[in-house]
Amino acid sequence: MRLVTWRMRTRAGLPRFGLAHLLVRVRRVTGGCVFYGVLAHTVGPLLRLALRPRVEGRENIPADGPFILASNHLSMVDSFVLSPVIPRRLWWLARSEYFELPGIGGRLIRRGMLALGNVPIRRGPTRAAVRALGRMVDVLDAGGGVAIYPEGSRSPDGRLYLGRRGVAWLALKSGAKVVPVALGGSDQIIPLGTWRPRLSVRPTVRFGEPMDFSRYQDLPPGRARRVITDEVMDAIRKLSDQEWAGTLNPRADDE
Repeated sequence: MRLVTWRMRTRAGLPRFGLAHLLVRVRRVTGGCVFYGVLAHTVGPLLRLALRPRVEGRENIPADGPFILASNHLSMVDSFVLSPVIPRRLWWLARSEYFELPGIGGRLIRRGMLALGNVPIRRGPTRAAVRALGRMVDVLDAGGGVAIYPEGSRSPDGRLYLGRRGVAWLALKSGAKVVPVALGGSDQIIPLGTWRPRLSVRPTVRFGEPMDFSRYQDLPPGRARRVITDEVMDAIRKLSDQEWAGTLNPRADDE
């Protein structure tokens, strides 16, 4: 009796199932990282079930090829709201302080964050920050997706602040399109002053159309970065309907 393999079923147009199909799906979503794959197929569905986010414009996420996800930042739970609704793996820029926590717990957190694709970045125009952005360009050059909060930190008052220029630097260096994202209601899940989650709150996630900035390649670099950053933040503002602060986020400088 001849066994029917997964590849044979696929070519015949038959339903795909079993371990082989699961492994292919995990590899497609995770870029080959098994640890990330396990979390994506276990923790991800649990987060979607618990948070029940309303998602609009998911079709704007490219099915393949490089892209940069640029989101507003309201709450410490934003990444937990956003990551489970993305059908592809994301690499995140994360504060370097999270990788420098003391003790065994700190080492476990560091290893876990690195395994999940987080790239530590120290704020400011330092060589370390440039190296971190360079690693994200490597991900983009390989056809991956990266995520960044252009404001630099959570909004202290719910307003939208001016963006830092890292998102523009990535777009110019890689040529990747930027997908603006607006999160809403995530700041009400764990309000300031409490650690008790309010799971009755349903956050919203709105994805805008991909933005192509190749037309700015011939501008002076400093001017191009400023123009691109402003356009990205304006797209986020229109998606979120947040009040415009018009200044840099002071919290990003304090943390």
